[in-house]
Parts: sequence; C-alpha cells; structure tokens
Amino acid sequence: MDDRDVIDLFVTHLGHQRGCAKLAVDRRPDEKNRQCPEIDAIAGPFAIEHTSIDSVAHQRRVTHWYSRVIGGLDQVIKDSVDCGFTITLEFDAITTGMDWDCIREDLRSWIVDHAPRLDHGNHRISLPTSVPVENPIVLYVWKGQRPAVTGFRRFEPEDDSLPARIGKIMDRKATKLGKYQGPATTTILLIENDDIALMNERKMLDAIREAYPNGLPRGVDQVWFADTSIPTDPLFRDFTTDISAAA
Repeated sequence: MDDRDVIDLFVTHLGHQRGCAKLAVDRRPDEKNRQCPEIDAIAGPFAIEHTSIDSVAHQRRVTHWYSRVIGGLDQVIKDSVDCGFTITLEFDAITTGMDWDCIREDLRSWIVDHAPRLDHGNHRISLPTSVPVENPIVLYVWKGQRPAVTGFRRFEPEDDSLPARIGKIMDRKATKLGKYQGPATTTILLIENDDIALMNERKMLDAIREAYPNGLPRGVDQVWFADTSIPTDPLFRDFTTDISAAA
C-alpha cells in the first residue's frame, strides 16, 4: 500500500469508530502546496499527518540489499532437500561493496551442491565465495525432520535507536500539524510500520513514551499506530490515552 491508501483506510476506520460512516478525505494539502511543508490530509474535523518508521535503523535499505541476494532462493531450498531446512544470516550480512549477483549465485550453488548431503542438525558455515568480501558471510543452517520449515531467516539486530529516531520524526511532523491545531480541529499523527517480525504495538508504544515522557508533543492531539504488516488487513490503534497516562 502507498501512503494515500493507508490514509484513506485510516479515515474510514476513524469514521466508523466516531459514528461518522461518511467521513472521507476532503483535501490533501501536501499535494496542493509544494512550496512549504504541509500535512497529508484533512478529513472533516481531523488534520492528519502520516509517517512511517523502520523497526531498526536503515532497515528498508538493508532489507533491499538482502532481498537482492536471497530473493527466490527459498524455492531452491525446497527443490533441493526433502526435509526442513533453514538458513539464517546476520541482519547486516549483505552490505554495499559486495557483488550481489555473485553472492547470490554462490548461495544457490551451495544449496544445490551441499544442502542435500548435509547431516541433520545445526551447522555454522562460512559461505565459499567466488569474489572477495571484507567479512565472511556466515550461514547458520538447521536441517531436520519438519518439512514445513524451510527458507531464509535473519537474526534480530541489536538496536536501541527507535526512541531517538521516532522523536526526531514526531518533532518534525508536530510542527506541520501545529498550524491546524485549534478548537474545531483535532490533529492526528499516524505512525505506520509494516514489519511483522521485529515490531509490535508494545514496542512502538514504549518507544514513543521514551521519546515523550511528558506526553504528546505540542501540535499533536492524537497519535495512532498503523500496523500494515498484513496489507489486506491493516490494524489501527489509538495510542493517545496510553501516552498521556504515562506522563
């Protein structure tokens, strides 16, 4: 889903929750005014600014590199072994400066040539590569009897930067929303994350509370969380009371 889709779905949800089924986006200031920063949407009495944030720093960039290398190789595993088989990598194992196409071919060749003959159990293997890499790519391999468990995984990285990153984003967004805040308008900051593995409501709420221990930033009346990890069934949660109660 793109930003527009998320906002439209949120407005529909908000309308049903507030007993106003006809609530819809009336205008999109950021699309009309390109001369200065503007909010994303006006829907009835609500001024809405949307943002998204990675669960860990630089996640989308690192995930793009990772996907360039392992995309489609899950099927190679399934075609090569007749039992459970997973390969887990460090979160940042794939970096810039590598020849991704060669690394991908090295992985494919290792799976085809070695996976069928590997003993059951856990293995730590340095991937033989046809090109030099600064640090060896380590494969943490499990082979066992559960045929439903196959494919690539990544370890969860150690990263405590979420509160600081979300604070910077919310400060910037609050400045835009503040221009609309008033008796007749409720300003809403909608924070989206689509990571089903590393994010959950509690983690996001705790990060916001840590960033704003004294309550919501000036200019923001409500903060909502949009969980779009399942695009066909996005979830929206109002964090406002929980954030205010912690202050």
